[in-house]
Amino acid sequence: MVWKRLGALVVFPLQMIYLVVKAAVGLVLPAKLRDLSRENVLITGGGRGIGRQLAREFAERGARKIVLWGRTEKCLKETTEEIRQMGTECHYFICDVGNREEVYQTAKAVREKVGDITILVNNAAVVHGKSLMDSDDDALLKSQHINTLGQFWTTKAFLPRMLELQNGHIVCLNSVLALSAIPGAIDYCTSKASAFAFMESLTLGLLDCPGVSATTVLPFHTSTEMFQGMRVRFPNLFPPLKPETVARRTVEAVQLNQALLLLPWTMHALIILKRYRAVGGSSESGSCGPCPLLPGDLGGEEASNKRKNPHDRLVMSAVGVKMRVVAYRSWSYYP
Repeated sequence: MVWKRLGALVVFPLQMIYLVVKAAVGLVLPAKLRDLSRENVLITGGGRGIGRQLAREFAERGARKIVLWGRTEKCLKETTEEIRQMGTECHYFICDVGNREEVYQTAKAVREKVGDITILVNNAAVVHGKSLMDSDDDALLKSQHINTLGQFWTTKAFLPRMLELQNGHIVCLNSVLALSAIPGAIDYCTSKASAFAFMESLTLGLLDCPGVSATTVLPFHTSTEMFQGMRVRFPNLFPPLKPETVARRTVEAVQLNQALLLLPWTMHALIILKRYRAVGGSSESGSCGPCPLLPGDLGGEEASNKRKNPHDRLVMSAVGVKMRVVAYRSWSYYP
């Protein structure tokens, strides 16, 4: 036992040096992209927005078959026809990923009709843009079922076969809000933070599973139907991402076997700012104004006299997201 521990102490720094050198070489030399010609790709929420762009990107890069899941048949049909015109075999299935039994039944139908799925892209999501006190309980549950639990069900449905084949990739289209939440979208931020933890644990669990990997994508505000009601403080400095850009970078991350992708690269500052906020402590300077979570006079001038930690404002102010809940009231998207 002692010799084993001593051996681990000797090997560990060598492993660290190897990984650092490997990362440095990867920055200088172009990496080899994964061949997608034998891959069957399934994209949830594939009828519109980022999901549609992902289908196009995978088709352009030579994916063998593409399967689209969603709840709006019209959008799924349109995207399927577009992909078929590009020369790629494409199928669609009506499926609510928030419904566990429906996911398992549809997954079985996919295997029978299309074959084994080797790349699963969990993209489906909904948002109910209201404060906690203004939110409907059923809407809050719906967000958690689709945005978080849906990834549990789809992954459980397809991961076992990937492990058997020793060939697979799980992709999560998450959000930078998983790292730094905003007011007025409490359901979305909570579900995305949960999904981020899910993917982090899954990625670590797959380290010892040959041929199967995972990628988590954390994009900033993207110009899709889902976020039409969202405004940013500095639109020229932090313009919304285009769905085409998110899709292209996501597929590249899959081909490079990249575990984590932040978009744009400036979002890496969030990690630094969050750490600064954590160690900064409280401050007696700076008022955050009326509390947006409390109704009537409870959120008025009396509440505004209470002093808040300015570091909380610093994080999202730095990336340009407005702090006022009013910018998100009555903003919802359930395709």
